[in-house]
Parts: sequence; structure tokens; C-alpha cells
Amino acid sequence: MTQSTATSADRAQTVQVPVAYAIRRAFQKGYGVAELRSDLLAGSVVAIVALPLSMALAIAVGAPPEHGLYTAIVAGFVTALLGGCKFQVTGPTAAFVVVLAPIVNKHGLSGLLTAGFMAGVMLLAMGAFKLGSFIKFIPYPVTTGFTTGIATVIATLQLKDALGIRVASMPDHFLERIAALWQARATTSWHELVIAASTLALLVGFPRVTKRIPAPLVALVFVSLAAWIAHRFVPSFEVATIASRFHGIPRTIPAPAFPWSTGGLSFSTMRELFTSAFAIAVLGAIESLLSATICDGMTRTRHDPNAELVGLGVGNIVAPFFGGIAATGALARTATNIRAGAKSPIAAATHSILVLLAMLVFAPLVGYVPMASLAALLMLVAWNMAEVHAFVGMVKIAPRSDVVVLVTCFVLTVAFDMVVAVSVGFMLAAVLFMRRMSELTESKLTIDNTEERAALRLPPRTSFYEVNGPLFFGAAQRAMDSLHASESDAFDTIIINLGKVPVIDATGFAALDNALSALVRRKKKIVLAGPFPHPRSIFDKADLAHAYHGAVVLAPDLDAALASAEVLQQNA
Repeated sequence: MTQSTATSADRAQTVQVPVAYAIRRAFQKGYGVAELRSDLLAGSVVAIVALPLSMALAIAVGAPPEHGLYTAIVAGFVTALLGGCKFQVTGPTAAFVVVLAPIVNKHGLSGLLTAGFMAGVMLLAMGAFKLGSFIKFIPYPVTTGFTTGIATVIATLQLKDALGIRVASMPDHFLERIAALWQARATTSWHELVIAASTLALLVGFPRVTKRIPAPLVALVFVSLAAWIAHRFVPSFEVATIASRFHGIPRTIPAPAFPWSTGGLSFSTMRELFTSAFAIAVLGAIESLLSATICDGMTRTRHDPNAELVGLGVGNIVAPFFGGIAATGALARTATNIRAGAKSPIAAATHSILVLLAMLVFAPLVGYVPMASLAALLMLVAWNMAEVHAFVGMVKIAPRSDVVVLVTCFVLTVAFDMVVAVSVGFMLAAVLFMRRMSELTESKLTIDNTEERAALRLPPRTSFYEVNGPLFFGAAQRAMDSLHASESDAFDTIIINLGKVPVIDATGFAALDNALSALVRRKKKIVLAGPFPHPRSIFDKADLAHAYHGAVVLAPDLDAALASAEVLQQNA
């Protein structure tokens, strides 16, 4: 009774998803004043980086900049405390731009918040059902293809503000967007171009001087001040700023409200949002867990992927009630957090608190930041995100099938959207994987080769057939085809060796069963040699020995199969 109870308890424990895994592990290993000091310093550095990025990403999506800050504050804080990675920093990211921007255009801010909430529920379910470990099965060409495609789209979206081009409304699709920008090229403002170029030069050049001060802080403060001074002395020098475009940043977080309360969203609209919410959830899970995996490599730690998805899900559920948009793990901010000396999730939580304080205190000053500067910042983010060297390297050295998947995902992401790209990429990768696996499965029939027959010690009038590799739906029929040679009247017993087959699925067993039926109809005796592939329950349930009335014999290994073949020959 005690053992049974313990076993039940163990099973219940394995089903339970560890919530707040990262912070509990951090405190279990010991947490003192020194660790707190390191976390506060790291959180301060990350907050400086996150403040302009959060605003820029919200603007890129089509939402007012404060909604990016709300996301960093609420989702960043909640996920840090409940997630499964010690150093992960959560907030709005560039990868979401291509998914969220069409939602804003079609359903407005209310639809955007609702889609984020729905995605949070999906992420929570993914973590609860322990799907976090399945993210690692996403093929690298798929992730690289759509990541580079997303970066291309993001960079294109920034051209409008970086060049000061006046376009009434930006189309949703890439080619139409390029055409609209080209048609409006005459409205390009050299003022905006100078601001964008200056910001980009500082973002790229300042880290070569020192990395102790975050480059975005220096670039945005310096360029904002320079633009303000230029306007004071040369009134004709005008550039769009956060204040002029959005009437400044509010100095408070909105009161909790249902994300869909202001938009009058119906059930049919939420049904329309389901596909976008699913894309947000999948992309958020991929990006967050990839960031956590890279983080493990940098710190030699191990995260819990399911706990990370639970924390991310709760963060995305709570954030929309306070105006926050979809959030996920941000690799650049996470890497900054690690390099700044973070010791626990307290650092990421600190970053959220400091973003809140900065919004409350410095909101009026943030309004002076030029839109062209934020566009330049996002263009640099897009360049870093694109991983051009990885893309080009894969095109040069990867197998042709992988290059096809890579380029297809890239083109579909740019031309259509990420949902289409990932869906088609998955299907292509799956088909190519099945083809490769089928090529790994080999089969060989020994009939006339005297040396092989002697080495195997085959009894007279016995042929030997061996399958080497997985016997699944992609390879089953091909593996069974050569058995037709066993129709020769010179052999009445066939040993089919399955000892080198690691796994078999229903299609593989069906192909084997069909081959056995054809041989039995021709009065052949068959010996199946093990050890049998997994799942072995298929063979137990089929009960082949009785199903074929003794014409099929199962042997645990090859030696036993040879002995059984001799007995069958003697009894013939």
C-alpha cells in the first residue's frame, strides 16, 4: 500500500509544472546582499536599454509608445517572478511586429490587446501540458528563414520615419509597402535623414569606445538634445518627435480593464483573432525558449522550458489588462542582463520597476526623442536579428533541401506573413525529414550469395531478409518491396530479421503484415527474428503466430530464428 501511494505521488509530481522555477532555484542556492546589489545594477542597465526599445517597438506595431512601456513593466515583472529562466528579460520584441501590425490595422488597439490575452492563455496551456521541450524539434532552416524575413520587414517599416517620408497609410504587404514608399520618395526630409544617420552612427560607433554605458542611452539623449538645439536656433529645422506624434507619454499606468472592453469585440471578431493569437503564442514560445537556451550556454545553467512558458503565459494574460501588448523573452536584453552581472530573476523584475519609475519621472523629457532616432534604433535591431552570416552560410554549405526550406520561409514571411511561412516551412521540413529517414532504412535479401549464406549458417531452402533502420510510414513500403524476390520456388522458408529496426509504426506494421500475407498465400514459412522494434505491444496485440496458423514464427534473436527455420524444414 505504501509503495503504491508513493508511486501515485511520484506520478502526480511529474505532471505538475514547476511555477516560479527560476526564482526558487536562485534562492535555494543562497541569496544575499552581494547578489541583490548585482541584480539591482544589472536591472538598471537593462532598463536603460529597454526604455527606448519598448517605445520603438510599440510604435512599429502601430500602437502609442506607452503601451510598449506597459508591456515591459507588467509582463516583464510577472514573467520574471513566475518563469523558468534565471536571467530572461521579457518585453515587446521585434519579432512580433509583423504579426501585431496587421491586427492593429484591422481591429485596433482593443483587438491587439485581446489577441495578446488569447495568446497568453495558449502559452499557459502549452506550459501546463509540457510542450516546452517540443520547441527544440523546430528545424533550424525554418527559424532562420522566418527570423531573417521578419528582420527584413521590420527594417522596411522603419524607412518611413527614418527618411521622413509622408505616406497617408502604409499597406499591410511588403511589395505594396515598397511601392508606396517609392511613390512618396519626393517627400523625403533631409532633417529626418540626418537625425536617423546620426543616431545610427552613435549606436554603432559608441560601443567601440566603451561598453560600460549603453549606446542607446547616449545616442538618443545626444541626438534629442541636438535636434532640440537645432530647432531653437534654426526654426525651419523640424523633425517629428514622440510628443508631436503621440502628444507625449502619460505619467501613469492605466487602471485594470478588460482588454476587449473598449473595442466592442464580438465572438466572431475573437474567432478572427484566433489565428493571429496562435501565431503570437507559437512565435513567443519559440523566441523565448531559444533565448533561454542561448542564455544557458552563456551562463552554464539550465532553464525549465515548461515553467518558462507558464510564466510567459501568465505575463501575457495579465499585461493586456493594463494596456500591455504581446511579450516574449528578448535575447538582446537578456544578454545585456547577463553581461551586467545579473544573479537571479530579481534583476529582470528590477528592470520593470525602473522602467515604471522612469515613465513616472521622465515622461515629459521622453517626448523630445525624434521618431527618426527610434527608427534608426529598430533598424539596428533588425540587422542584428537578421543573422545575415548564418543565412548566407547556410545557403553555401547546407543540403539543397534545407536551402529550399530556408528560402521558402524567408520569401513567404516577407511576401505574406509569418503564419504562412512557418506552416509551409514545417510541412516542407516534415516531408524532407520523411524522405531522409526512408533513405536511411535499408533492406537486403540473401538468396544466391554462397558466402553470405555460409556466414549466416542458413538451413537449406531458406532465404534471409534483413531490414536496417526505422520501419515507419515514410520507409515501410520501400523496405518491403524487395520481398517479391522470395517468390522463388527454390526457397520455402524465409527469415525476416527485424533486430536492426529500432521503431515501427502502424503503417510499417501494416506493410509488414501485407508482405506476410502475400508470402503465406504462396505457402511460404516465415520466421520473424528479434529483438523486435518498439512499440513491441503491436506484435503482442497482433499475435501473428495464431493469426497465420503457425505459418509465422516469432524468435527472440537471430540464433533462435535459425534454429526455428531448421525445425520448420525438418517438419516440411
